Amino acid sequence: MLTRRLGGNPAGTAARMTSWLLVEQPGPWPADALEQTLASVFEPGRLDAARAAGLRPLLIRRPGKHRRDPAAPRVVYVASGVPGNRWLERLEVADLAELATLDLAAVAAGIPGHGERVDGPLFLVCTHGTKDMCCAVLGRPLAGVLGENHPGRAWEVSHVGGDRWAGNLLVVPDGFLHGQLDPGEAALVAKAALVGQVQPEQLRGRTSAPSPWAQYAEIAVRRHLGLRGLDAALAVAERPAPSGDKEERVVTVQGLDHLYEVTVHRNPPIQSGESRCSGVIAPPAYVTRTIKTPVTA
Repeated sequence: MLTRRLGGNPAGTAARMTSWLLVEQPGPWPADALEQTLASVFEPGRLDAARAAGLRPLLIRRPGKHRRDPAAPRVVYVASGVPGNRWLERLEVADLAELATLDLAAVAAGIPGHGERVDGPLFLVCTHGTKDMCCAVLGRPLAGVLGENHPGRAWEVSHVGGDRWAGNLLVVPDGFLHGQLDPGEAALVAKAALVGQVQPEQLRGRTSAPSPWAQYAEIAVRRHLGLRGLDAALAVAERPAPSGDKEERVVTVQGLDHLYEVTVHRNPPIQSGESRCSGVIAPPAYVTRTIKTPVTA
């Protein structure tokens, strides 16, 4: 993978998502498949407030051949990925127009009660090749392996952001996005998630974290202490660095029984290269300046 060869580190690159609306859409996806699907259900502006509150609508389809049966019901999941309030619910609709009655404000606010409760995580692999070929080339092998190992839990998903980090795997409702995975690494992520743990290698970040600096700091503490629990490292505060550098933050992370102050700096990209999938790649470069362990609460 080119970004890995260039020294790219995916930590701190996850798109912000605190809740989800996952809509099954079998068949091929054009580049604007999500927009087309949502426009057929929701009037203009209906999703704006929920999206601003952290709701992420996405399309899903089962791994394998993409055939559409117009008569088959669609599976829809709604979920919340906020620590202390994670849940996942499933419903089926005969017509996508039924989604218009969903209380999206409640979903975005983390309020359950919309469908049948589902235990355990879903494994969502981005394969949206018409958005970027990397997602198809590198994502479909992951989706195939996970679909065989975890039928019913593994889905292909539309664009989740960060094509340069393909293969991308989002775990819902845990809320962790992983990147640059090969099938074997994806299998390890799924194995950890099934027992309530996080695989820190190739972790892009916790999607409900408030900023990229917070995502990176949490990962730094996880790796520093060997933490794997879902909520074993949580950013609880963030402030500008004393240096005044706008690209630097001091993030306070709750880890185990202590607070840790992590100084994180974002460097400009130092290398770029040509990808067979998506043209020029210039990975960002977050680095840990210091980890003070512990600090007084």
